[in-house]
Formats: sequence, structure tokens, C-alpha cells
Amino acid sequence: MTISDYLVTDDLTVLLGFIGVSVFLLQNLYKPQPLVHPILLGRQSDAGRVRHPGESAVYRNYGTGLMGRFPVRPDKDVNIVTDFVKPDFDAPRTLWSTKITNAQLKARVSAFGSGIAKLVPEDSTVLILLNDCIEFVITDLALSEQSIASITLSSPKLLAQVLEMHPPDAIITDHTFLPHVFKAARDAGKHNHKLIVVNPPQVSDIIMHRWNSVESLGKVPQAPKNAPQPGSAYTVSFFETPSGEMRCVQLSHENFTSGVTAIKALFPAAINISTLDTIVSSHSLSTPYGRAIAYAALFEGASFATLPSTSVYRDGDAPALDVADILSAIKFPIPSPTVLFLKPEHVQSLASSVMDRAKKSSFVFPLAWRHKFASLTEGFLTKDSLWDRTVFSSAREDVLGKMADTVKAVVISGGLLPSDVLLPARLVLSIPLINTYTHGSATEVKLIGVNDNVVEKGADPVGEILVRGPSVGNMLSADGEAGEKNAWVHTGEMARAMTNGAFKVLGSM
Repeated sequence: MTISDYLVTDDLTVLLGFIGVSVFLLQNLYKPQPLVHPILLGRQSDAGRVRHPGESAVYRNYGTGLMGRFPVRPDKDVNIVTDFVKPDFDAPRTLWSTKITNAQLKARVSAFGSGIAKLVPEDSTVLILLNDCIEFVITDLALSEQSIASITLSSPKLLAQVLEMHPPDAIITDHTFLPHVFKAARDAGKHNHKLIVVNPPQVSDIIMHRWNSVESLGKVPQAPKNAPQPGSAYTVSFFETPSGEMRCVQLSHENFTSGVTAIKALFPAAINISTLDTIVSSHSLSTPYGRAIAYAALFEGASFATLPSTSVYRDGDAPALDVADILSAIKFPIPSPTVLFLKPEHVQSLASSVMDRAKKSSFVFPLAWRHKFASLTEGFLTKDSLWDRTVFSSAREDVLGKMADTVKAVVISGGLLPSDVLLPARLVLSIPLINTYTHGSATEVKLIGVNDNVVEKGADPVGEILVRGPSVGNMLSADGEAGEKNAWVHTGEMARAMTNGAFKVLGSM
């Protein structure tokens, strides 16, 4: 007897068998590649072999390279911050509401720098009291080009202290913040600074210079007396600690070129930032991290804007960090955003909104969730799966509109994202979510205040985070004295160093 006598088939059996084989092949041959190399899934950083008493080992990010040297420039031709504006980029890009080419931007930077150099001497300090706008970028680059030190504040509450303890030679501000400047100056008893105002009021009894007039004053370029060098300190940033104390950090050109290098290193290899991208940030340019993001966009030739919640100087309450704040980016005439730098509250609001829409829109949500979770455990995400087309894509579009199709990555920083939010956010958004600490990625980290007895029993070390590296600025004392270069910087944050080399930030001390 032949095998056909024992095996009975019909057309339906053959069809079902063909479908089964096809599904198996599609599942295994057309599966997306993992977002990171499998080795990195097992080990997140390189731990030093020596551990001092009361400390953890020193952990070094793999981005430092095989020779253990920190990357300090995103390109060999980038040595100072004005080099971020590359002359070989001819295509215009949009910065907030202004469409501008690199050549036009460099011309405006040179003009404003030459203009302000005629108002203040080279060894002056200039306080920038502007919300995020193209004038902020031009001002900061112009001052650095002329080797004039700039000062920024992360909070308006610091203004009176800075005017009293570190009085600047000039203040650049917007007309809406003028009353606060006048009050703080009276309280500090400091009235000898020059005042440069963006969009000044029509009537004022105060002597001030129009920002546009300063730019026009420098139409004839004036070369700086001392050209800036990579190690030159060009800005000082004042910020508040969680306990309300004022701290300040001095930053050099190399700090920012390293910072941009760290920003670029955050993304998976499959995601390249280019002139076709639009970066939207929720971090103020008055902070070093916010400026590093903006300069990364400048370097890549991408369009750039910030959210209303970044405004440091405002009348009234701050906007909520939610989906509405994210969607406000479309008020600018920028291309649809592709990369978002958000705070944890933004991501939490976004994930819950998409989740709620998905649950209400489809009865197969539990099945879709299970399959998306299985894909994530294998190291990959995709927005084009069957479950996205039937469940999640429409929910994302209902919440984000056009941005649902264009956003390809989200970077989360500026606080702690609850662990029970990260997984749902990854599943419903189906794009890389990079959870980072705001000191950047190219740095050395260690913990102090570690309990040696607990560690010797095999537990993970827990202690205060100390950071060091070229992207970390030089902390200044209360009287403005600079500390030792390349010293460990206390962050005031607690963390746990896990066995795979990753750090879990636990919160403030």
C-alpha cells in the first residue's frame, strides 16, 4: 500500500497547511531587527575593577570607545559652539517661527556679536533673561563668538540673588519681563547695567537699547580681540537644588561640544538625525541640557522648537505638562515633529491618553496588548504590525494627529518616570523611548555613601550619584571661585547600580 492510502487530504487541508507555513515563515523571516545589540541588553556599562570603601565601582558608558577616551566633539571641525552652525548646509530650516539658512544665521550672529561688543567690553558678563526663541540662540552664539561671558537662570526666583552677588554689565530681556527686572534691580541696589530689550515698549523712561538696533549696529563685522578656544569658559548657569539653594556651574565650549555628542549617542543606530527632522524640546535653553538639545538640532540642520512649558519668565501659572502642551508645538510653522525631548509627566499623559482610546476603540485590545508585549520581550518594536493597524494606530492618531505618523523617537528626562508607566508607553507608542539622566551619556558615574556590608552580601550598591566627564561643567562656589577641573560633581540624587551596569535613579536625597 502507498502512503496516499493512509493520508487523506482535501483542498481545505492543503489551504490550511499553506497558511500555517506562510505565517510561520513571515513570523521568523520578516521580524524587525532588535533596536540594540544583544550584548548591550546584558551589559549597559563598563564597571571599574577597583571599589573604594563606602563607594561603588566607577561605571563608564560604552560610548567612550575602546580606548576609554571620552568623545568631546561630534565632528572634527567642531571646536567651539559657533561651529555647530555648519557653513556647508545650504537648505533652510525653521527655528520656532523663523525660516533661516545657516549662512543667514551666521550673519545675524556675527552682526549681533559685533554690535554688543561696541556696548560692553570683552571681559564683561551679560545676563540673558529670555524665554526660548531665535533671539536667545543668536545672543548666546554671538556672546561666545566675542568671548563675552553669558549668564542664564533656570528660575526667575534667582534673579535678585544673582543681581546682588554677581551683577552683570548688561541684561538682555523681553519687554514682558521688564517690571520684574526693575523690581529685582531696585531690591539689589544695582542700576549700572546696560539694558537690551527684545520688542521694547513704545513708551519708557528707562534708557534701553533695542535688540534689533544692536544687531543693526554690528552690520560691519568686528573680530573679537581674543578668539574663543575649546577650553574657554563662556557661560555660567544658575539653578536651584531640591532644597531651594542656589548653585552655579561654569561651562566651556568643550562642555557643549561634548554635550551634543552625548545627545547624538542617545539614539539607536537605526535612527539618524538629519536635515529632514524636526526636534521639539520641553527643556528650556536657560539650562545647559536644553541648550545642548538645541545645538544638536543646529549641528544636524534640523528644524527646532520648544514647548510653552519651557518658558522661565511668564505672567500667570505654568502650563500643565500634558498632551495639550505637546500638541502646542504645531502652532509654529515647523514641519511635523519627528523627535520629542519630553519630561516624564508628558509621557505619562500621552501614554494614558492613547491607552484609553485604544481600549475604547477595539474589543481585541487584550489580544493586541499580549502580542505587542511578546514582541517587546524579543527586543523590537514596530508601528506597522497587524495589531497597530487594527488597534493602536487609530488611537495614536486620535491623540497626536499628524505627529502620530512622523514621531520616530522620544527622549525622557528631567525627572523620574514611574516604572509602571514605561512599559505601557513603549507598547502603545511603538517607538524607541530613551529614558536618560540629564547629565548626558558620555560620562563616568559612581555612588558614594554605599553600605559596604550590604554590597559584600551580594546586594546592589545604593548611594548618591557623582558624575564626571567632558560634558559636565565646573561647579562654582558661592563667591564664584571655580573648583578643580574634571572633579567629581555631587548631583544630590540617589540611585541603585544594578548588576547589568544600568542605574535606577531613586530620587533626591
